Amino acid sequence: LGLDNVTIETFASPFDYAQHSLLYVPGGFPGRNETGAEKAIIEELVTLIEAAGGRTLALFTNRAVMNRVAEAVEERIDTTVLVQGTLSRQRIIELFRDSAEASLFAVTSFWQGIDVPGHSLSLVTIDRLPFSVPNDPLLKARQERSSNPFFEVDLPRATMLLAQGVGRLIRNRTDRGVVAVLDTRLAEARYRSLLFKKLPPMKRTRNQGEVTAFLRELRAQVPDNGE
Repeated sequence: LGLDNVTIETFASPFDYAQHSLLYVPGGFPGRNETGAEKAIIEELVTLIEAAGGRTLALFTNRAVMNRVAEAVEERIDTTVLVQGTLSRQRIIELFRDSAEASLFAVTSFWQGIDVPGHSLSLVTIDRLPFSVPNDPLLKARQERSSNPFFEVDLPRATMLLAQGVGRLIRNRTDRGVVAVLDTRLAEARYRSLLFKKLPPMKRTRNQGEVTAFLRELRAQVPDNGE
């Protein structure tokens, strides 16, 4: 912005992420481009959504993948599945917010600007780290102007989007829940520490049993009216 000699202050979040949330990356999970990755995502989502009793925002980076996974998951769970594109943005958010057990499958535009506090949302899943597609002309132009395009262009943008997606979970002081990132790069890539620096200080786990137990605990605390 061209601002010099300014006072900078940092204010910590009022939310207790360490006690109220888990950040989960499955252990022994296939890489996102490996054979069987989509099937593994379906299996993981079925397990997690059933443990949570619905109340899930499933975020995707690709609309076709989202539609295939949503269709497969819907066939195997008893709770409602809402899919971006089947209704207006406002209406589908209203249905999700008002439901005690719905899951909403969505892509890029829902990674930010959606606010669902309370028991309607206790699980956010992200199918892969949100790196830009390689044929994006604006991305290519920025990469060409950089001496280290991955660390100066690609990674900062993916980190920002990931933080926005993670931020859909905890919206008030009493919210509790899980963020599941179904991309092993967050736990294993050499640049993972740079991603973690921009994420809330959540407790991390790769143990599915720990996650499902936590989600069932949260599910048991939901009032009968779902509010």
